[in-house]
Amino acid sequence: MQPPGSFNFMTLKEFNNLDKDEAAKELFSCCGSKKWVSLLMTDFPFRSGAVFVEKATTAWYKKCEKKDWLEAFSHHPKIGDKKSLAEKFAGKEQAGVAFATEEVIETLARANKDYENKFGFIFIVFATGKSANEMLRLLNERSRNDAQEELNIAMGEQHKITLIRFKKLFDDLQLNTMSQVTTHVLDTTSGKPGKDISIRLMQQSSHEWNTIAQGITNSDGRIADLLPIGKILEAGVYKMVFETGNYYGANNIKTFYPTVEIIFSVADDSHYHVPLLISPFGYSTYRGS
Repeated sequence: MQPPGSFNFMTLKEFNNLDKDEAAKELFSCCGSKKWVSLLMTDFPFRSGAVFVEKATTAWYKKCEKKDWLEAFSHHPKIGDKKSLAEKFAGKEQAGVAFATEEVIETLARANKDYENKFGFIFIVFATGKSANEMLRLLNERSRNDAQEELNIAMGEQHKITLIRFKKLFDDLQLNTMSQVTTHVLDTTSGKPGKDISIRLMQQSSHEWNTIAQGITNSDGRIADLLPIGKILEAGVYKMVFETGNYYGANNIKTFYPTVEIIFSVADDSHYHVPLLISPFGYSTYRGS
């Protein structure tokens, strides 16, 4: 098998008519884990696009292991590596980096090297729609995590990348565009969205909190893809941690709350919108729609 590269556009029906070796090769172009491909191929041909995505998600999260996730990570170019930038980042998947200054590219390269030295794998991020500055900010934020947290986050980012590659591979694949958990931050003092706020989603397990996703709010104060499409959380207790102190510090405003933590319960597979209304000395939240 070859590592992820170009994509052959086809319908799911056309994919199902491929011989098994060719179908496996196409799947490997979406996610470079041999075990993941092998697991998916046990259900080939696929009855529908929905079944295909469900099987891909289950195989990735429930049946693959650390070595399989690391294998998939290894087929990505390093964010900020200059050679990889020239070969990869001018493409649509990571186009935001292509407009970065030389200084930002060099900073990305150094930060990526430090990240890899710390965690033992390269920085994986779903880069669609993100500028080089946004990715650098996210890289710096995630570099503060411990190894297990970062593996959890990288797994989710890899699956986001896999799903967008599915869309590139199949002309007729319909995917839900919404993360199961979403948020929107509004600065009630200025009446503007709370942009560039680092947010982590954590899951409670055995009285401990484990980070499972992390992102930074966009110019509208939202993170549209905190979780991969189709990823359904187990029933349980979760919390979102908003780094409000850094947000206000960047705007030279003192705040009473360096972080805001919102704890909530997930009971089913429905959508959970957890907005935050903030001011320097108060905040509120509710379950939105």
